[in-house]
Amino acid sequence: MPLSYPRPHRPNLARRVAAAVSTTLLAAGVLVGCSADDGPQRSVDAFLAGWRSGDLQSVGLIDPLGSKLPSADVAREIKNLSGELAATPPTLTRRGEPKITKDIATTTVQVEWTLPGQTRWAYDREVRLAHGGDDQWQVIWEPKVVHEQLAKGDRLALRRDAGARAGVLDNAGKPLVTPRPVVRVGVQPNGVTDLKKLVKDLDAAFKAIRPALVPGVDLADLPDRVTKAEPGAFVEVVSLREEAYRQIKPRIYDLPGTKFVSDKIDLAPTREFARALLGSVDPAQADDIAAHPDRYVVGDLVGHGGLQGRYDERLRGGPGLTVVVERPAEGGKLEPTGTELFRREPQPGQALKTTLDVAVQNAADGALRAESRRSAVVALRISDGAVLAAANGPGPAGENLAFDAQVPPGSTFKVVSTLGLLDRGAVTLDGPVDCKKTFTVDGRSFKNSDNFELGSVPFRTDFAKSCNTAFAALAPKLGGDGLAAAGRSLGLEGQWDLGTDAFTGKVSTGGSLAEQAAASFGQGTTLVSPLAMAGATAAVARGRFEQPKLLTDPAPAKPAPAGEQLKPESVAALRTMMREVVTAGTGSALKDVPGEVYGKTGTAEYDDNPAHTHAWFVGWRGDVAFAVFVEKGGASTASAVPIAERFLRALPPS
Repeated sequence: MPLSYPRPHRPNLARRVAAAVSTTLLAAGVLVGCSADDGPQRSVDAFLAGWRSGDLQSVGLIDPLGSKLPSADVAREIKNLSGELAATPPTLTRRGEPKITKDIATTTVQVEWTLPGQTRWAYDREVRLAHGGDDQWQVIWEPKVVHEQLAKGDRLALRRDAGARAGVLDNAGKPLVTPRPVVRVGVQPNGVTDLKKLVKDLDAAFKAIRPALVPGVDLADLPDRVTKAEPGAFVEVVSLREEAYRQIKPRIYDLPGTKFVSDKIDLAPTREFARALLGSVDPAQADDIAAHPDRYVVGDLVGHGGLQGRYDERLRGGPGLTVVVERPAEGGKLEPTGTELFRREPQPGQALKTTLDVAVQNAADGALRAESRRSAVVALRISDGAVLAAANGPGPAGENLAFDAQVPPGSTFKVVSTLGLLDRGAVTLDGPVDCKKTFTVDGRSFKNSDNFELGSVPFRTDFAKSCNTAFAALAPKLGGDGLAAAGRSLGLEGQWDLGTDAFTGKVSTGGSLAEQAAASFGQGTTLVSPLAMAGATAAVARGRFEQPKLLTDPAPAKPAPAGEQLKPESVAALRTMMREVVTAGTGSALKDVPGEVYGKTGTAEYDDNPAHTHAWFVGWRGDVAFAVFVEKGGASTASAVPIAERFLRALPPS
């Protein structure tokens, strides 16, 4: 019997399809009521497996009018319809048994896509099958099998909307990083008259900015970028804070080809503001996208280094995702149809609350501004251990010398040695201890800075004047482990959890008599960081160790427990000596600084050449304890102490 169709005006498509398929099957004389083994579920399962794998050769496929379809064509159309989701085919699950009405079977299938960020998009679709002339169930293919709103030629596409990045907050809960004015310096190719000279002039200008840009502006690829750009393009060179731009504006504004765009970028209060600790937020780089293709796309902002890098996922939140339908327009270009099939709203990031104090951090940064050597200042609040500032001088932008340095402490470690000696009753404030010009232990000779000697003087004078030979002579009274025990009572070598990396020190223990003598004044194998020494200094001022704190939200999971109360008589004597360092000792340059300043200078040899030394100063005033470190700084009185003075004078009144 020939195929026949009802012919009303514009018949309903579903009714037309059903009639066509039913008529075709009836014409073939197909019987209803096949066994379970021959039922439609087997064809459904094969189709779903082929949908995911892209291989539909084992599946019979027809269009809604009953015509057979090549499996490869259907597989290709499914892939095309899937569009941007094609690389991650959905999970397909048959729900229950097919429902059979005459020669048409209908089954419900759950389609579940996994979108970027492990977002789940699931919906149900109906798959229809027809019982064919070969006694097999054939899948009736049409685009709406993939989604009910898809038609031939459509494509699924993803639209991604970044969530609002949260801020890193100071101790008052205010954002440290906020939108601040910048000037984007660029080059317009068709305005350049001498590209080589332009690059040279720009390079000289950028290098003249003070404080120096870290890292510097790399112009190596600028000629190539300018040459390849469109004549009227804006080839961006660098974004400068307004204050930096104003320094060099007279040098670059009239250079042929230069262009300038005012903008706002999320930045810290100053260019150097806790830069290594905070890290930076920059457009996603190629290696970011390569390492995390499911997380970043071109145009995303990504945290690099410091807290911004470590807590990037928390701060950036979750991007919004919208699945839309695209359709070829004239010329074949895909354009959005305006149809949205799924939406996940962007999730704002969660803020990171720190203990940083803007005024104290500015004072620390300012104290290092004129320093040309790698250096650091760390400041803590004595009352609770809060990290108020972590400043780093010149060096790689991501280098946090303040927390990560592993360097000998020099004579600042006499604070630790003295505490151990006082606890053991080996010295008293006024008990005489000989300060010789040299002191020899196991054939190793120790001397004082500039070869001074004091003779037999009260121990407090040995401490204030920083007599190495006196401490070398006293080392045996500490015993093999006494120095390390004293250091641990001040938190050194502890398992600290600040929410970021930090070196808590390694104190010399045991070793030869010569090693013990060297360790007594911070040489030998003892290593510390500025943060570790600031923590130990705060412990002396407080009377017990309290782990430094940097993050309050999220609070670290396993902070080190508070230390035991230090012996009151020992810390009282030690504080007296640290005050005398300032009033009558090696730190006397600070005696006219407002307020009572306590401290200890330190000069630390770092190789076999006694002339090669790092410089230190540790101390406190009021509720602020601090450590100053200058790599290869020479005499502490010439480098570390002046930095300490600048820092203290810039601190707001307590």
